[in-house]
Amino acid sequence: MFSYYFLLGVRSLRRNPVLTALMVLTLAIGVAASVSTLTILHVMSSNPIAHKSERLFVPEIDNGRLEGFNPQDQDRDDPQSTYMDAMNFLRDGHGERRTVLYGVSAPLEPERKDMPVMSVTGLALTRDFFAMMDVPFLYGHAWSDADERAGADVVVLSQALAEKLFGAVNPVGKRIGLMEAQFQVVGVRKPWLPVPKFYKLIGGGAFSQEDDIMMPFATAIRHEANPEGSISCQGRTDPGWQGFLKSECTWLQVFFETKTGAGRAQLQDYLNNYADAQRKLGRLKRHQPNQLFDVMQWLEYRKVVGNDNRLAAWLAFGFLLLCLVNTIGLLLAKFSVRASEVGIRRALGASRREIFRQFLTETAVVGLAGGLLGLALAFGALALIRMQSEQLQIVANMDWQMLGATFVLSLGAATLAGLLPTWRACQVTPAIQLKSQ
Repeated sequence: MFSYYFLLGVRSLRRNPVLTALMVLTLAIGVAASVSTLTILHVMSSNPIAHKSERLFVPEIDNGRLEGFNPQDQDRDDPQSTYMDAMNFLRDGHGERRTVLYGVSAPLEPERKDMPVMSVTGLALTRDFFAMMDVPFLYGHAWSDADERAGADVVVLSQALAEKLFGAVNPVGKRIGLMEAQFQVVGVRKPWLPVPKFYKLIGGGAFSQEDDIMMPFATAIRHEANPEGSISCQGRTDPGWQGFLKSECTWLQVFFETKTGAGRAQLQDYLNNYADAQRKLGRLKRHQPNQLFDVMQWLEYRKVVGNDNRLAAWLAFGFLLLCLVNTIGLLLAKFSVRASEVGIRRALGASRREIFRQFLTETAVVGLAGGLLGLALAFGALALIRMQSEQLQIVANMDWQMLGATFVLSLGAATLAGLLPTWRACQVTPAIQLKSQ
């Protein structure tokens, strides 16, 4: 009977075309508004590295000054690390892997003389980063341990930059000019952009574009590459690059990877012991708790999804609720004119349950039509949103999950809106309807 009722529902769409169009359009607008907003929230709050997010940790120790410090204040001056602490973390070797990184930018001189100098941005990082973050390679590989120890002039390019410089060929072994030196290309990265960009939230942006280059951290330090991002300094800083490295300025991001989630406790013990040792040297005077954040905790701590985003989603669903109220009124009008039809069917032996199933199926057909139109409107809305900025180009994209959610939401909303009109239709008294005819 379901297929029969479904066909009746499809035919009923043509029975009152104006009323049907109003219902479908009302439902579609509400679905499009809510799905567009929900899609952005879904992308922003997604787990960018779900298979190991509970094994990647960001450490935070507070090296702020005592002057003006309020112990009740939970906000740290800067959750990044100093050069001193970052080097100690790398040297101590805790966790299965560890990396330190910061943003860099530099003019790039192509090998080809017919191409102009261009500005590129990227990351200075240690070799473990590639295995920690599961970075995929198209050509070549990460630099070697020997290159890292020597601070060699080597670089990994994004696929987009490599094709721009060399075309669709393997450029490994070729050279480019960076930082007034000739860097050798050792690898080309496949398109890789975790969303959110959890490894460079500070000074980089959770939804910034893909990095052009990646170079050894030691190489960037040797070339005195200034940080491209956030810097927070505590106390006096000696002049020059070495003075900056020895200072209490925080500007580096550190990540640890453990073999299992249970390794967190051992890593926390190490961090506490390290902080105690540094206090004996006269540092970390605030005596604040040392913290470890896994990936999702780090995203929450950095408020990647703000209250404004959640409020926008609630407002969109409020608008959908308003559309449902209007749809209920239109369905009441649609079903009320079919009272005589219901009376005849009841007189011929149809039960209230069958009438309820028939009308609810017809309502689902309206929901399906509204879902198809709502999906088209949602794609249009997301396309307009992507035109506003580069960051919105990354988050305003619908995946298969949200595609399925669109139809579930539309059918669910239409079914919910049809409960009252369908129930009212089932209350028709056959005798009264037949007598009136």
